[in-house]
Amino acid sequence: MKKLIICVFIYFIASFQINAQKTNTSEQYGKTFNLGLGVGGYSGYYSYVGHSIPVFNFNYEFAIAPSATLSPFISFYTYSNRYYWGVNNTYKYYKYRETVIPIGIKGYYYFDQILEAKSKWDFYLAGSLGFALVRSSWDSDYYGDEDHFQRGNSLFLDIHAGVEYHVNRKFGLYFDLSSGTSTIGISIH
Repeated sequence: MKKLIICVFIYFIASFQINAQKTNTSEQYGKTFNLGLGVGGYSGYYSYVGHSIPVFNFNYEFAIAPSATLSPFISFYTYSNRYYWGVNNTYKYYKYRETVIPIGIKGYYYFDQILEAKSKWDFYLAGSLGFALVRSSWDSDYYGDEDHFQRGNSLFLDIHAGVEYHVNRKFGLYFDLSSGTSTIGISIH
């Protein structure tokens, strides 16, 4: 894992130096607000749910190099279900609700110059690191195991591959394929 991180770091430094020498002034990254609706899989910080969940995602990109941006993000999803449980021949359905707010930072690297992409398109690879704030609750008369669900680690690391299509200078549509939550949405420049 350390070797992979070192190789990626060296690649970014080399790319930064190459891009600094061949700066394309027509393409500016950063200063972008992204609003997305995502769908999560079975892995990660909600693996016990057993199906995909809609996830709302908000982030703001700012440039750190000619082809690289950083983006603080916050996501939100909630899950609710009813479970049958009881003791001493008294069984009934109890409601369980959980709200999760993943917070973190996402680093993007744009490959537009390498791919010689048209100005309407942006292609990127990214990585995100963050943690999930979790709040869960049961019905007030539930006396079973409140820690029944096995959550994933609240700390997470995801990889992303994405594309954005610029509708005009102010708006774009994007698709972000991820190991965590894949997202579609709009970008406001």
